[in-house]
Amino acid sequence: MWTSRAAKDLEKITKFYIDLYGHSKARQIVMELRQKTEVLEHENVDTSKIGAIDDAFIHLNYDYRKLLQHHCKITYREGIFKIYVVRVFDTRQHPNKNK
Repeated sequence: MWTSRAAKDLEKITKFYIDLYGHSKARQIVMELRQKTEVLEHENVDTSKIGAIDDAFIHLNYDYRKLLQHHCKITYREGIFKIYVVRVFDTRQHPNKNK
């Protein structure tokens, strides 16, 4: 499940990629980002074997993990019944923007 914050992050990244690469390439990249998270939706998935710990979120109460695709870091956490995609961050930005 994508949080509203992650969805907003994806919108910003889409606009950035449209300016950088054009509509077609931006659409392809965004689709690949969404596809990268599909593995998290499978039942009985062991999230500890999919992504690495995201050190930018280590100070929070949950274990946050990350997936990398293109220049983006997709941060997620495991809830009781769902996996939550909480942020999507273009790694070319300043790291402080990812908090």
